[in-house]
Amino acid sequence: MQPLQHQMMGYDRAITMFSPDGRLLQVEYAKKTVRQGSLAIGITCSDGVLLVADKRIMDTLIVPESVEKIWQIDNHMIASASGIISDARVLIDRAQLKAQQHRVTYDAEIDMISIVRDMCDLMQMTTQSGGLRPFGVSILIAGIDGRTPKLFETDPTGIYFQYKATAIGEGETEVEEILKKEYREDMTLDDGLKLAVKALKRVLAQNFSIERVDAMVIPTAEKRFMKIDKAKLEKVSSGIKDEKKDDKKQVK
Repeated sequence: MQPLQHQMMGYDRAITMFSPDGRLLQVEYAKKTVRQGSLAIGITCSDGVLLVADKRIMDTLIVPESVEKIWQIDNHMIASASGIISDARVLIDRAQLKAQQHRVTYDAEIDMISIVRDMCDLMQMTTQSGGLRPFGVSILIAGIDGRTPKLFETDPTGIYFQYKATAIGEGETEVEEILKKEYREDMTLDDGLKLAVKALKRVLAQNFSIERVDAMVIPTAEKRFMKIDKAKLEKVSSGIKDEKKDDKKQVK
């Protein structure tokens, strides 16, 4: 067993080197970084799309409003990330620049797939170039294409998928189970926000607080992002029953 471990160690020194069983170990390490990152949830609804994210504020001296977990790419497009957030910032800055260049050149908003592909091209390039490391981040990109709410997820390999609803980061498996059971395509933004906050509360448990939550929606009608304020988040959170307490009552 020990000799095998020593043999495998040599293959995680360089990003361009495949292991004997066909793996790029540095890319796999980057994926593990994402799974350890703070949670982000995206949901497409009948009347728009939304992102809800955990800011993971652990220090009481930090000003909560100064921590961003959801960013604007354009009026009709937003993004959130899990993993190394400084890596995400570089990709988001690039996406913002591309979106603005498109507006200046064509006097029109850029389509989402152009942003997603450009971002993933850069992420993929770092998986096959010596002297670089993979981006240790996955990004959720949500927006309105034409009149259609769309949600994409990228990962460190440079691959992307379109989802109806998904989650990235710590607790993503548990959240995805909740989404699979309770997501409906006819959900409104209010329904989707309630489901996302419910999932966040379930995962964070006693660590949950409104100060940790960042949320944005893009209604299809307005086609412009809107930040959900603290008062509305508190109202939504207070309306969610504590299922664990209910279960204990039933057992009694």
